[in-house]
Amino acid sequence: MQTIDSSEFDAYWKNAVLSADDTDTENAVRAIINEVRKNRDAAVRCFAAKFDKSSPEKLEVPEKTIMDALKDLRRDEPELVDSLDLAARHIRYFAEQQKKQFLDFECEVAEGVFAGQKTIPIQKAAIYAPAGRFPLISSVLMGVIPALIAGAEVFVVSPPLENGLPDTRIMAAAALAGASRVFAVGGAQAIAAMAFGTESLPKVDMIAGPGNKYVAAAKRLLFGEVGIDFIAGPTDVLIIAGENADPNFIAADMLAQAEHDPDARARALVPSRYMADAVASAIEKQLASTLTAATARASLSAGGLIITYHSLEDAVRIANVIAPEHLELQGVEFLPGLVNFGALFMGASAAEVLGDYSAGTNHTLPTSGSARFSGGLSVRHFLKTVTTLRCATLGKGYAETVRAAEVIARAEGLNAHAESAALRLSTQNL
Repeated sequence: MQTIDSSEFDAYWKNAVLSADDTDTENAVRAIINEVRKNRDAAVRCFAAKFDKSSPEKLEVPEKTIMDALKDLRRDEPELVDSLDLAARHIRYFAEQQKKQFLDFECEVAEGVFAGQKTIPIQKAAIYAPAGRFPLISSVLMGVIPALIAGAEVFVVSPPLENGLPDTRIMAAAALAGASRVFAVGGAQAIAAMAFGTESLPKVDMIAGPGNKYVAAAKRLLFGEVGIDFIAGPTDVLIIAGENADPNFIAADMLAQAEHDPDARARALVPSRYMADAVASAIEKQLASTLTAATARASLSAGGLIITYHSLEDAVRIANVIAPEHLELQGVEFLPGLVNFGALFMGASAAEVLGDYSAGTNHTLPTSGSARFSGGLSVRHFLKTVTTLRCATLGKGYAETVRAAEVIARAEGLNAHAESAALRLSTQNL
């Protein structure tokens, strides 16, 4: 892990930004997509045999198996199910409040000309649930519940294990969240199968959820064929600390991010070299008892960073350049200049881990600096905002609006457009 002064940040950042080019991955995913488009279920099974732990004959998981998974988990791990229940309640409530903000309306922009907006749910959504090193049980809740609140029919896709089924906890979470169907399909082939539809898997309108670089590449290549939430890269956190922040809290939250994988990025902005040293010391102490220490060390070694800042304005500038997925404020109040972040955690009590799991906000967030132009997964990803136009009174306002359309169309050289507008004026004697 490195410690630098804020004056060194620009040079550091110029060299630290990872290249997004991965031609080999993209070429491999293109081949998978083309094969699934052509051979459908057969291709999915072939790639499952190659990349997953099994290749199930039946790709859809029977409803009874899903409900049994929840029943078994309730018996074997009751505290986990209770915790998932609590998280689901919070996620559902927050999603319901979000949906209330998307209102239908109509306004009269000119006499007799009424412009409006309608919010319509997409019809079918697929939530991808990874099951690699860590089965992301919580991602099932984070994807399924907002989609359901929006009004979509929701499916879960997740890689098969040795028994031909997704992880039991993922199936249980899908049942608890209210998913309609679950499919034992993983990787780029799952994204392609849901984008095109196969004999077993339905064609969907939107695919959301995190995944590895092959899943991300498939989403990127298939965008347009199907809607996607966004392209997820390595996860990251940035903590802005004040003079009175607790180094142990900062260290704990940096380690919580670093343990994801070696590409995860944990960074902190601190007001002094003294605090930088205290955070580094706390990290070393906590690593000694961290079960995922090897992964966390690899992450911190590759890109862990502590920056000492000279002023809060200095810290704000750097934070906006990094545009972190998760931004924590510990020992400082909200700084109005902060504009680039996926999710904001205000105060030492608002640990980022609460957003990951149980507080109700969504943990599927923009990464790799894309918080500059995007927000996290929410109800809005499963809603379409469409516009309406109604012309009720053929008066002066309507006539002026039509005439303006005619003039602009002629300026663009689109004569049929202009004639369409002019016809309204001539037939209605306006």
